[in-house]
Amino acid sequence: MLFLSLLLTFVNRKIPRDLTEASLSGAGLSIVAALSMMFLFGMELNNYFAVTTTTSVIVDTSSDGDFLRIDFNMSFPALSCEFASVDVNDVLGTNRLNITKTVRKFSIDSNLRPTGSEFHSGTIANAVKHDDEVDEEFVEGALPLTTHSFDRFIQQFPITVVNFYAPWCSWCQRLKPSWEKAAKIMRERYDPEMDGRILLAKVDCTKEADLCRRHHIQGYPSIRIFRKGSDVRSDHGHHEHESYYGDRDTETLVKTMENLVASLPTGSQHLALEDKSNGTDNVKRPAPSTGGCRIEGYVRVKKVPGSLVVSARSDAHSFDASQMNMSHVVDHLTFGKKVMPRALSDVKHWIPYIGRNHDRLNGRSFINTRDLEGNVTIDHYIQVVKTEVITRKGYKLIEEYEYTAHSNVAHSINIPVARFHLELSPMQVLITENQKSFSHFITNICAIIGGVFTVAGILDSILHNTMRAMKKVELGKNF
Repeated sequence: MLFLSLLLTFVNRKIPRDLTEASLSGAGLSIVAALSMMFLFGMELNNYFAVTTTTSVIVDTSSDGDFLRIDFNMSFPALSCEFASVDVNDVLGTNRLNITKTVRKFSIDSNLRPTGSEFHSGTIANAVKHDDEVDEEFVEGALPLTTHSFDRFIQQFPITVVNFYAPWCSWCQRLKPSWEKAAKIMRERYDPEMDGRILLAKVDCTKEADLCRRHHIQGYPSIRIFRKGSDVRSDHGHHEHESYYGDRDTETLVKTMENLVASLPTGSQHLALEDKSNGTDNVKRPAPSTGGCRIEGYVRVKKVPGSLVVSARSDAHSFDASQMNMSHVVDHLTFGKKVMPRALSDVKHWIPYIGRNHDRLNGRSFINTRDLEGNVTIDHYIQVVKTEVITRKGYKLIEEYEYTAHSNVAHSINIPVARFHLELSPMQVLITENQKSFSHFITNICAIIGGVFTVAGILDSILHNTMRAMKKVELGKNF
């Protein structure tokens, strides 16, 4: 007990006898005491450098103000980019339809594989013009096509314009008189048997469902422009052609058809890949090459209960709700500022539960297997809570939004949609990093040294007195 002896020398000039006599038990006890101090010192040092946190719930004081950014990437294998629309609404009356400024769309096939470049919706007039007066005794001039005759006529004429319609569709009924009249006029000007440069035709999608499905017709009426020579099948078996979105009165239709004929090179059946005429660029765009769509981008919403809705939308088309399939795969859905993966990974080292619900729907599929038949809407109920992590120096280490999601598939009386119901909490979780003071660390070290010395001294005194007593007993027996 050399350490204790030196300490007591300064306190008391008379040193206890048990501390001046060397013994094997005393040496062993000194070694145990030294090892104990080293172990406890290491534990205290590790505890001093360890990160501890406190969690509290406070009113949301976000730096991003009253709006929240939502980033998403979702794939819809059965929703055409032609009609795919991203809408936002909330309880305050905000109702933003068909957001395009911050949303991008890409055509995909049924296996979610991309089939081309970005799909551009273009600018569509709010109101499509139709003939004011309808002649009930018009003569049908458009040629009816079937699955068996379609390919033959498409390859026979340099330009074939086809109206894919459904008899029950109100927009189709309004288009029918002007379409038949325009077809009759074009037939008289460009006799299919004598001239043969253009043909106006029609397909009844209630009778030719497979043909319409092959050309990815999801809204009625859909007017497609097929060009001989450029309308070739790709590796996925899809046609390359154009869609017409302009006015539907007879005068506009005839003018558009005349411009199409004018685009043909004189004396040649080879067709230009683009329409060089003026006046149709805004109403004629490439048709979707596949029936699916990947939608990615972001929207900003107010921090109040609301919804993010993906649906088929058009101001001049009708949809068969029983045939709509809103199955989708969520590649990612996140809220707030983008959190870098490295930053999130660093925080997870000392706060394991952070980031578990940052992208909860990532990679999840929501498929309508048709077991529920048609008119199926897929609802997601999402509750969002903000989490902030503050370092010991007051620096904001990370700011993220975590959420829980519950999904449901149900019948709807309206056009089926994929709806994300948003419930944003007015509170936030604040996680603050704590650091022990150096004075507290030194105090604990002193307590460890003093405590070990005290315990070791008591044990040594007990052992020494016990051994002395045992020696006295032995000496008494010998005498």
